Amino acid sequence: MTQSTTILGVLKGGQAALAGDGQVTLNNTVLKHTAKKIRTLRDGAILAGFAGGAADAFALFERLESKLDATRGSLARAAVELAKDWRTDKLLRRLEAMLIATEGERLFVISGNGDVIEPDDGIAAIGSGAPYALAAARALVRHTELSAEAIAREALEITADICIYTNNQITVETIGG
Repeated sequence: MTQSTTILGVLKGGQAALAGDGQVTLNNTVLKHTAKKIRTLRDGAILAGFAGGAADAFALFERLESKLDATRGSLARAAVELAKDWRTDKLLRRLEAMLIATEGERLFVISGNGDVIEPDDGIAAIGSGAPYALAAARALVRHTELSAEAIAREALEITADICIYTNNQITVETIGG
């Protein structure tokens, strides 16, 4: 099953927001409209969202939680350790997903290529509609006084109007602010 999606992370004004759409597709057929692709970890201290295969993402969430426990909650260290394992472990290398995670102050994109990227502007997107969501969020950050939560929601609404693999069944989770 392919889980097309868009996940957007925005840091602004002491608040972190992750937004995700709910669409699940198999090839060119929509199977579900209301999937939840964002999780809270460590009793709500960390938000993480995924794009890609659902089963792969659940395996990665479990691994990230394990790395967070091993690093006493340090998201930066846990992300690096997860990326290292993901790149070198034979089974993990086959996982087709990406993650965005935040603890409220920093935002990371984590991939199976060993990438741990912290965007300069506190905005990141993954998945099918990522370019649209990123562009919309950057414009909203620059030209409005909206909160991180409002920017994430509005940017995904714009994305849903453009990307056929992104719908308007949007979930937003926040930390801080």
